[in-house]
Amino acid sequence: MSDIEIIEQLKQGSEAAFKKLVDMHQKLVVNTCYGLVQNREDAEDIAQDVFVEVYRKIDKFRADAKLSTWLYRIAVNRSLNHIRNNKKHRWFQGFENEVAEKNRELLQARTADSDEPEYDFENKQRAIILKEAINSLPQNQKVAFTLSKYEDLSYQEIAEVMNLSVPSVESLLFRAKKGLQKKLYKCYKKKCM
Repeated sequence: MSDIEIIEQLKQGSEAAFKKLVDMHQKLVVNTCYGLVQNREDAEDIAQDVFVEVYRKIDKFRADAKLSTWLYRIAVNRSLNHIRNNKKHRWFQGFENEVAEKNRELLQARTADSDEPEYDFENKQRAIILKEAINSLPQNQKVAFTLSKYEDLSYQEIAEVMNLSVPSVESLLFRAKKGLQKKLYKCYKKKCM
């Protein structure tokens, strides 16, 4: 079933078309949300809201963009709203969770039976540091970087999702990469890995 057929059937209230839409795009939407909110349960809740919004507003969908682009746009906006609405609460909870996660990883690294536990530990530490650096980027840079690197969208697709020009996306990605490079270099110099 093509996007056009799904859209037409959704406009007629077809539950089968809605199920097909969710089946086709659920992974994309959840991964997009997760890339921004960094919490699997929240990402799944937001994805559910995204599909409900699509179902309610399908009559407003203009076919001048792809359905997946519209889904990305809604997912990004919902995720950013979630971050804004839960920023203070999440910061404290995220800090506590991060400390607990680091403690678990330290314990696992010490008790791991692998041949190279230090290597595994270093890789986990690098992943945590990279995640923290990405999360510290300004919002638009974080969105553009996440869509580019984690969702593998082209500059044109990111521009459509974010309602920006392609040069603006290029600039955001350039600044995001420079910012990450600077943060990670500082970490490297401090030997935090």
